[in-house]
Amino acid sequence: MALALSVFLACAGVVLGSHPPPYGHPRPAYGHHQPSYKHSYCDPTATPTCAVNSTLNYCLEDEEYPEYEIKGAISADHLFAKKYADIPDQSADDLVDMVTKAQEEAFDYSYYTGASTGDSPYDATHWGGPEGYICPSDVAYARPRRAQNVEGKWRVIVNDVHYYTQTARLETCLFPEAACRALAPCYKSHCTQKYVYHRLLSFDPCDAYKGLFIDIYKLPSACSCHVPA
Repeated sequence: MALALSVFLACAGVVLGSHPPPYGHPRPAYGHHQPSYKHSYCDPTATPTCAVNSTLNYCLEDEEYPEYEIKGAISADHLFAKKYADIPDQSADDLVDMVTKAQEEAFDYSYYTGASTGDSPYDATHWGGPEGYICPSDVAYARPRRAQNVEGKWRVIVNDVHYYTQTARLETCLFPEAACRALAPCYKSHCTQKYVYHRLLSFDPCDAYKGLFIDIYKLPSACSCHVPA
């Protein structure tokens, strides 16, 4: 009877806290400060690091590019082959009538001023110049790694992951709103930026569970001369 009573009291002591828990672990001090768990949230409307000092809505280089995560998304996506498509070898030979790749790459606008700089508005500084487009532009057959979609949200573009690429011809005005070269000042012409919508296979860095999906982006496509009425 005495033995049974001692066993009962020992068990009660464990329940009531008079003895430490088994295995030597300290009992938590309830009511004291508990460790806090920090969660990291992503804002898809916030400008990413690659575009902080840029006026463009896309990045060709991205030091924070989540290549590992995209590789995982590709491996897990059984429909990837049906979503993906690209023509990696693009150039003026294919996309610009009557202009070759070599010609386009040789265009030099270092002389361009946007208007006459001489005594007369009709002098050679505005009329002259070598072969090129009437509105100076920067042409790149590029592979954006991050871009802002039409809803203003930044997405990661599948590019240079394994051997998968998505190439786009980007033509950006060097001097937007400047006068078109070789046109007389009386026309009051100006260069204007044009865009096209591109559908690109994308990844949301703020929600990796979405996997890979097609999103829409507005990217620069041409720099055209506009003559007002």
